[in-house]
Amino acid sequence: MKYVYNTTGTCTKQFGIEIENNKLIRLESAGGCPGNLIGMAALVQDMEIDEIIKRLEGIKCGGRPTSCPDQLAQALKQIRELEATNMNV
Repeated sequence: MKYVYNTTGTCTKQFGIEIENNKLIRLESAGGCPGNLIGMAALVQDMEIDEIIKRLEGIKCGGRPTSCPDQLAQALKQIRELEATNMNV
């Protein structure tokens, strides 16, 4: 399933996320630092959603209260909740 997540508090404005069998299959970003985001996407590809959240949630960027990795964790938490809700319908 494909999702779009609009970030807050980061240079990256949006993530395009593809999830399959509870794993992140593809991550695209709009804006931000290309090298860091390409690297992050390569590192989390084919990783379980819960593992990504565990590793990335709470990471800050400089004096900001969030970061691109933290925003990815927040997006995946929302996706996990949305998929859980849809499964219970």
